Amino acid sequence: MLSVDAFNDFCRSLPATNYVVQWGGSHVWKVDTKVFAIGGWNEGEYPAVTFKVSDLAYEILRDAPGLRPAPYLASRGMKWIQCFEEPGLTDDELKDHIAESHRLASLNLTKKRQKELGLNQD
Repeated sequence: MLSVDAFNDFCRSLPATNYVVQWGGSHVWKVDTKVFAIGGWNEGEYPAVTFKVSDLAYEILRDAPGLRPAPYLASRGMKWIQCFEEPGLTDDELKDHIAESHRLASLNLTKKRQKELGLNQD
């Protein structure tokens, strides 16, 4: 599982990101103003990394070992998954899901703001 430093370094490498520590010490990453990843590290416990997913990915991942619908977010109808125990995801798989979460969150910005930030211009 990604260390706190590896998680933060990866999220920081994505475009137009902001970082805050909130919600009881969680590492919260946003693309502009939209949350795309939340990391929590408790002493001696497996870290919990939460990310936004597509409808299809949600259906596939929600019952996978080490993954679950994200507490609080999923109960409100949002498609978020939390990797919280082994076996979970490999580091590369987790990074892929975080990058996709960044893209999905950025699509919730206005077209004007996306253009200003150089996002989704393909």
